[in-house]
Amino acid sequence: MTGAGPDSEMSPQNGMLVVISGPGGVGKDTLIAMLRERDPRLCYSVSYSTRPRRSYEVDGKHYKFVDEDRFEQLVTEGELLEHVRVNGYLYGSSATRVEEALARGRDVILKLDVQGGEQVRQRRPDAVFIFISPPSMEELMRRRRDRATEPDAVIQARQELAEVEMGYAERYDHVVVNDDADRAAGQIEAILEQERRRRG
Repeated sequence: MTGAGPDSEMSPQNGMLVVISGPGGVGKDTLIAMLRERDPRLCYSVSYSTRPRRSYEVDGKHYKFVDEDRFEQLVTEGELLEHVRVNGYLYGSSATRVEEALARGRDVILKLDVQGGEQVRQRRPDAVFIFISPPSMEELMRRRRDRATEPDAVIQARQELAEVEMGYAERYDHVVVNDDADRAAGQIEAILEQERRRRG
């Protein structure tokens, strides 16, 4: 489900699909929020998820939370651009909402794990693929522990998954190291501007 609402200004050109991936805890949500605040052309496609909602999360803003039966129905209906199971939970992006926003000339950000990124690469190779990397794996672990939203066993499992995900970085068009959020957001902005000029 996307956060894009009706756009009063119609664009003659389709928008650009932007895939942002990276290990959990690397700061993807923070960077996406900064990008959207700075650039009104960007909208964020909120994924469906079957995992429990965390205390700070808002349904429809962070994820569209659904049960497994509803998720499987979306898969059967062909409604999902990509869908994956991560840490026992299902995640997927609405193809309809993404395509509608692109047709209105909006640039759409998808926050995906590397499996989802691979699926989108097959269906939409014209997308811009950006991988967010931590300064180091030690720093990533520190950030996870500081968040204090998960038990140690889950933190350790996610850290091990992050090691696997880092191996996909080279498959992305761009790798941005999130050592400073403001600097990293600026680097992503420059990448998007470059892509717009190239496609324009």
